[in-house]
Amino acid sequence: MTDTPSPSTSLPVLAVLGGTGKEGSGLAFRWAHAGYRVVLGSRDADRAHAVAADLRALAATHGRADARIDGAGNLAAASEASVVVLAVPYAAQLDTARSVRDALAGKVLVDVTVPLQPPKVDRVQLPGGGSAVLALQAELGPDVRVVSAFQNVSAVHLKDPSHPVDCDVLVCGDDAQAREQVVALARAAGMVGLHAGALANSAAAEALTSVLIAINKRYKVPGSGIRITGLPDPARAG
Repeated sequence: MTDTPSPSTSLPVLAVLGGTGKEGSGLAFRWAHAGYRVVLGSRDADRAHAVAADLRALAATHGRADARIDGAGNLAAASEASVVVLAVPYAAQLDTARSVRDALAGKVLVDVTVPLQPPKVDRVQLPGGGSAVLALQAELGPDVRVVSAFQNVSAVHLKDPSHPVDCDVLVCGDDAQAREQVVALARAAGMVGLHAGALANSAAAEALTSVLIAINKRYKVPGSGIRITGLPDPARAG
């Protein structure tokens, strides 16, 4: 991500709920740098506006003074976007989704949630149904196309567009077209997005996050990641 593409009106507007956190703001920054218009969502609209201003200033230092990053309350952000990204802590996942349910109908919702249960975040503890994102899809119903992605991506280097993100993105969802949109978002953020099958397969990606946290602790690294080997170049290109 060393080039500076021009903003495009053909790109979907993205909302990142939880966009003031490390992961959400990092992903939002990457997408804005790639030319997307991004609206940060938060329970505190003033906080979202402040973080958006910080990200615009950061983007300008990387040659993107035209970066389009705004802030809003969660519902306003979700209403404005055609693709909504949910990047909140697990404890807030369902409540946040319920609070914007009316704005999600007919849209793609990208769930980045990891079911971490402190204090043992380095131990896999999946919810009773086996997957946090399956519970989310059941809650929202078929009018919302839920896709699971980005759980295994560390936030450490997301705000440095010149730094490669050394992690593939497993994209799980029951709607192939929706998955394709998220694979494109991964590519725009400088990563490789890979179709990883049905939404139920997200349980593997959710569990992997605790495994990566354990690896980080053991080897004293800030952000280990995963790579899928044995793929032909066209597959890695999307």
